[in-house]
Amino acid sequence: MPISYHEQSRVFRLDTPGSTYLIALVDDEGFLAHLYYGRPIPDCDLRHLLRLEEYPAPSQRNGERLTFYDMLPTEYSGHGVGDLRESCLSVETPQGARACCLTYLSHRIFRGKPKLEGLPATFGGQDDCATLDLVCQDPALGLRVHLIYTAFDHLDAICRSVLVENVSSSARRLNRVLSACLDMDNQAFDLITLHGCWGQERMISRAPLTWGRQGTASLRGISSHQEQPFLALAEHTATQTQGQVYAANFVYSGNFLAQVELRQQNDLRLVMGIHPTDFCWNLAPGARFQAPEVVLVYSSAGLDHMSHTFHDLYRRHLIRGPYRDRPRPALINSWEATYFDFDTQRLLALGRLAAQAGIELMVLDDGWFGRRNSDDSSLGDWTVNEEKLPGGLKHLAEELNKLGLKLGLWMEPEMVSPDSDLYRAHPEYALKIPGRAPTLARNQLVLDLSQPQVRQAVYRQISAVLRSAPIDYVKWDMNRTLCDVYSSALPPQAQGELYHRYVLGVYELQERLLSDFPHLLLENCCGGGGRFDPGMLYFSPQIWTSDNTDAIDRLRIQEGTALVYPLSAMGAHVAACPSHINRRTTDFITRGRVSLPGCFGYELDLAALSPEELAAIPAQLEEYRTYGHVFRTGDYYRLASFRENHEYDAILAVTKDKSLAVIDFVQVYSRLEQRSLRLPLAGLDPARRYRCQKTGQVLSGAGWMYGGLPLPKLKGDYLSCLIVLEAVEG
Repeated sequence: MPISYHEQSRVFRLDTPGSTYLIALVDDEGFLAHLYYGRPIPDCDLRHLLRLEEYPAPSQRNGERLTFYDMLPTEYSGHGVGDLRESCLSVETPQGARACCLTYLSHRIFRGKPKLEGLPATFGGQDDCATLDLVCQDPALGLRVHLIYTAFDHLDAICRSVLVENVSSSARRLNRVLSACLDMDNQAFDLITLHGCWGQERMISRAPLTWGRQGTASLRGISSHQEQPFLALAEHTATQTQGQVYAANFVYSGNFLAQVELRQQNDLRLVMGIHPTDFCWNLAPGARFQAPEVVLVYSSAGLDHMSHTFHDLYRRHLIRGPYRDRPRPALINSWEATYFDFDTQRLLALGRLAAQAGIELMVLDDGWFGRRNSDDSSLGDWTVNEEKLPGGLKHLAEELNKLGLKLGLWMEPEMVSPDSDLYRAHPEYALKIPGRAPTLARNQLVLDLSQPQVRQAVYRQISAVLRSAPIDYVKWDMNRTLCDVYSSALPPQAQGELYHRYVLGVYELQERLLSDFPHLLLENCCGGGGRFDPGMLYFSPQIWTSDNTDAIDRLRIQEGTALVYPLSAMGAHVAACPSHINRRTTDFITRGRVSLPGCFGYELDLAALSPEELAAIPAQLEEYRTYGHVFRTGDYYRLASFRENHEYDAILAVTKDKSLAVIDFVQVYSRLEQRSLRLPLAGLDPARRYRCQKTGQVLSGAGWMYGGLPLPKLKGDYLSCLIVLEAVEG
C-alpha cells in the first residue's frame, strides 16, 4: 500500500518507487505540517525537520502564534491569521472577514482514485494507485476542506486536488482556492519554466532561484502561448541524468498561478492553482467547490527521469479513447495548400496526390462553412457552404474514401463572428461588457460557454455536421484570448466565476463530443500551441504543437514540449519551404525527421513539390510507420540540444524492453574543419549487445552509451540522419 498513517508518530506516509512524502500532525490542535519529500526513506518520525524548538507550537507558547503560523512548513496554507507567505485558500464571510486557518478533522485511505466532478484529471484503478482524503476544518467558518492525494504504485507521481465544502448555515465566498502547496528548504535550486509566444511556445528557461516571488502565470483565459502551467525546481548541478528535480504540472486549461517564494530563512513555498485575480466562487450552505488537480513528480536521477514519469503517467492515466495506444494516421492538412481558396475538385486533386503517396487522412481546414472566404465572417454558422462543396461534406468524404483517404475537419466552436447569423440572432451569446464596445481579435468574439443554452446551440450545429458525413477527425481550434469577460446570465456577485465556468463549459462540450462520437480522433489547437496542457490531453490524445512548422524552430519548441508531455501528444507536420512563417528553406528529408517523433503529417501543397520531394514522401511514411511506435510508447532521452550548443540536436527513443533504439539527429549548422561527432547514448541495457543498422557494428549497450556513437559527417546546413540500434543475441 503506497499510503499509510502511523499512529505513534502521527505521520501520513505516501511512497512511490523513487520517493517518500510525509505529512505530520502538529500540536493538539492538529495543524498539518509538510515534513519531507524526496528520496525514499524508511523513517516516519522526522519531526526534527520542523525545527519546532525554534518557534514553539501554540500549546507550548500560545503567545507566539504569529511566529508559529509564519514559520511552520504548512501542508496547505490558509489566509489572514499570521502565515504571511502566499496563501492557498481565502474565504470571505457575509460580514467581509477573510481569515482562514485549517486543522485536521479526519482521514480516509483507499485503493484507486476518484473522479473530479466536471474536471479532467488523471485516473487509476485499485491495481494502480491509492488515495488519501485528508479532511480539514475551520470551525469558525463552518468550512470543511478535503486535501486529496493519490500516489501511483509504479510511477514517481503524486496527484493533489482540493475540495471545499460549506457546512455552515450561511453563504461563503471563495476568493482563492489553489490546488497544491509545498513548503521546503532551498537546496541551491534552479527554477525551470516554459515561456514563449505565438510560434515560439514552451521555450525552456532555467535560472537560479532568487529572493521573493517568481514563477509563471496566465490571465488570458487559456494556459497560453506565453506561459505553461508547469514549473520545476532542480538542483543547480542537476543534468539530464543526475540530480534532484521537483516538478509540478497543473491539469487545467484556463488562468493559472505557478509560483515559488524564497524567503529570508532560505525556505521556499511552491504553490499552484487557479489564478486568484478575477476569481471568486460563491458557496451556498451545503455547496462544494472542486479545484483542479496538480501533478507532482520527484526525480533523483535528473530531468530524463522527470520526463519519463510525466510521459508514462499521461500516456497511461490521463489520455483516453481508442487512439491512446493506437498508431495515429498520417494526414495532410489543406490550410497551407489552399487557405480559403478551394472547391471540391481542388480538394480531390490534393487527395489523389496524397493517396498516391500513402497518406491516410485529409483534413479540410478553415473556409468550409457559412460565407467564410476570409477570417471576418461566419464563425458560429456551422453549416456547409455548398457553393464551394456541392453535395456537402458527405459527397467529399465519399469521394475521398474511394481514394483510400478518410476525412477530417477543422472547427472553432468557441468563437463567433459579429458578421454571422448566430450573432445577429443572439448577441447576448458573446462575452462583452454592457456599455463598452467589445474588443475584437481576428475579427471574432468569444462565446459565453458558461451558459447552457450557448453550449447547446453550438453543439447542436457541430454534431449535425459530424452526423452528415463519415468524418473521422476533428481539429478543435481556439484563436484568441479572453477579454471583456462579462456574462449577461450571471448576477453581479458571480461575475468572478466566469473564467472558471468558461473552462468548465469547454470541458463539458468536448466530453459530450467524445461520448456521442467515440470513434473520433480529436486534436486540440489554440492558435497553434496556446492551450497545450494536461487538461486538454484528457480529451484529445494529440495537440497541435505550434503554428510554427519551420523545422529548425520546431527543434526548440518540441524540446520544451517533450520536457513534460509525451511525444505521442505532439502534432508535428512537414511544411512547405520557404517556410510560411519565417521564409527559411530546409531540406525536405530533415523536415520529415524533425516531425517523425510526433503525430506525423503534411502542411503543404503536394502539387507544388518537386518530383524528388514528392518521391520522398513514401520513404518518410515508412520511417514513421516502422519507428513511430518507439517514439510514441518508448522512453525519450535528450542527447544534445541545439538550444544549448547552437550547432546540432539529437534525441533518442528506446522501447520499454530496450530491444530497439532510434536516434534522430539534426545538424543545424555544418562544422568546418572538425572531426565527426561522437554522441554518447542513453537508455540502453549496458549488458546487451546492439547492432547499428547503418554500419553493421555491434557493441554492448555500455559501449554505445559510454564510448559513444560516431556520427557521419554531413556536408551542409539543415541536414539529418536516423540511426537505429537493434539488440542482438549472443
